[in-house]
Amino acid sequence: MSARQILVTAALPYANGQLHVGNMLEHIQTDIWARFQRLRGHRVLAVCADDTHGTATMIRAREEGRPEVELLAEMNAAHQRDLKGFGVDYDHYGSTHSEANRELCHEVWAAMRAADLVVEREVTQLYDPVAGTFLADRFVRGTCPRCKTPDQYGDHCESCNSTHTPADLIDPISALSGATPETRTANHLFIRIAKLQPWLEAWTQEEGRLQPEVANYLKGAFFSEDLWDWDISRPEPYFGFEIPDAPGNYWYVWFDAPIGYIAATKEWCDANGESLDTWWRNPDTEIRHFIGKDIIYFHCLFWPAMVKTAGFTLPDRVQIHGMLQLGGQKMSKSKGSLLRAATYLKHLDPAYLRYYLASKLGNTLADLDWGADDIIAKVNSDLVGKVVNLASRTARFVKSTGLSAVYPDDGGLFEAGAGAGVAIAEAYESCEYAKAMKAIMALADRANEFVESAEPWALKRDEAKAQQLQDVCTIALNLFRQIVVYLTPVLPRLSEQVGELLGTPIEHWDEAQAPLTATPVAKFKHLIQRVDGDAVLAALEEAREADAAKDSTAPTTSTDDDAALKAEPLAEECSFDDFMKVDLRVARVLKAEHVEGAKKLLQLTLGLGGDETRQVFAGIKSAYDPADLEGRLVVCAANLAPRKMKFGMSEGMVIAAGPGGSDIYVLSPDDGAVPGQRVR
Repeated sequence: MSARQILVTAALPYANGQLHVGNMLEHIQTDIWARFQRLRGHRVLAVCADDTHGTATMIRAREEGRPEVELLAEMNAAHQRDLKGFGVDYDHYGSTHSEANRELCHEVWAAMRAADLVVEREVTQLYDPVAGTFLADRFVRGTCPRCKTPDQYGDHCESCNSTHTPADLIDPISALSGATPETRTANHLFIRIAKLQPWLEAWTQEEGRLQPEVANYLKGAFFSEDLWDWDISRPEPYFGFEIPDAPGNYWYVWFDAPIGYIAATKEWCDANGESLDTWWRNPDTEIRHFIGKDIIYFHCLFWPAMVKTAGFTLPDRVQIHGMLQLGGQKMSKSKGSLLRAATYLKHLDPAYLRYYLASKLGNTLADLDWGADDIIAKVNSDLVGKVVNLASRTARFVKSTGLSAVYPDDGGLFEAGAGAGVAIAEAYESCEYAKAMKAIMALADRANEFVESAEPWALKRDEAKAQQLQDVCTIALNLFRQIVVYLTPVLPRLSEQVGELLGTPIEHWDEAQAPLTATPVAKFKHLIQRVDGDAVLAALEEAREADAAKDSTAPTTSTDDDAALKAEPLAEECSFDDFMKVDLRVARVLKAEHVEGAKKLLQLTLGLGGDETRQVFAGIKSAYDPADLEGRLVVCAANLAPRKMKFGMSEGMVIAAGPGGSDIYVLSPDDGAVPGQRVR
């Protein structure tokens, strides 16, 4: 078998958030395949990067009062830390906000201009009047126009997998502020992807390029009519790369994100003295992308169109997987099931998740369901009860003697295991990991049957059977090592430990074809511990608590003094019924303005949802500029009797803390609250 040169990528994690176990499904799947290919002796370059641009990054940095690049550096370090914690081994992990990516975007753009694929026309787009920005597709939510499923993204429906534009949504709202978007017109640049439609259809239907269900989906959903032009630009304000021949306009994040694959490769090449053309303009290089089913549209239509036009090597395969669910439902922050990678690693061995996912993953788009009981049962039964058990019951008996000088007769067990390697390798190659794990566990079952029948613990009691004991343990440990060779792509840490135990590192797939003999055996150390059910529950509980706290970093123990309480003691007791008469509501500041002639007052127009508004005069002028209040959520007393003031009628009260003067602090509800909700 001749060595292959393979470039492997996973979809780029978005830089606006922490990685969670749902993200790890893709990265672990990618890492397993890359490790398998390396173990087979192929040359593999695995690259990834943070996807950095877009409205969400801009808005978060603005809210946190810091430059975008500072946020990006923090998230990049966190992502790399979590990936490393799960044993995911990228040769290079970059960022789409890099000079290498900017240069390559210019190159691809110039090629598209030269191919006459770019046109300009006016676009009416949704605009968030509160956040003050045009809304990227992912920041508009509404009801799907096709299947009528509520709370879907502006570019696609997760229920029926159809695509649409934000304007197509029924009852759209901004995911940034909760406001109803306005429509505004601006000039946009488009890629006339329909000019490449015949080629794209042929490319996507080539055998082996995509899974059959994906190829059929594209054929029915997109190629039955002319492809839409791709809206590739966004007007300012937008965090991204400005388009060189269209000042004030920026490339849409989905233009520069996949180019990040090439940019990450270039950065690796520059650091290692290689040419980018070795990987991206070389017909002998295989390129394989691993992505989730939610981004088929971009990777199977727009991306190959860009690659072909710019003269880069096209992907040989786009491998698409389903999503990770909990209890049959999409993982959800609000339900406490969005378990962050860092939280998992705090409580649990990454080997558990790596094996569990491998035991479930096949070459389909089916979603994977996971739960505490399932992962406990699977890991404890297979890894501990079947695999590690082989070594724990035999290694200690040959610590002083090592393995036998000649491999004993085992009734054909090792030979059968060697033969099974062909089917196991084929399963890995085709991403049928679950099939591979099933075949490996069948080998483990047979090996355990051998140990049970040979009873090395009984042989240990009879000195006359010392050679027989050594032979039995030699067979058992070789069967164990053969199994671990096959598990190495999934469990790299276990593979390292077994190399240390038997004095020979596992470095190649073919090591499963020949047994070890006459080698020392080190003192046995625990390899993989049983899953502690309490630890799994603790991880899930911490996820729920973190979500409930909305990632608050405030200390849980108060160290404040009592000066404020002494300055203004508690009021006399009131009844619960008296308190409930005050109707406190979440409101949005629709307008804030100075009041002519007033030294302390600002005039606020508060929105309570729908057409319900209140005009309030608030004595907060010394602490707030009107521009800083507009769009903000506040709490107001909405049922106060209107009070006629010198400057007009005040129809409520904004709730604030502080003694007065410049020390006034308007209270705000936490993220997720919406105007009109009652404060209880």
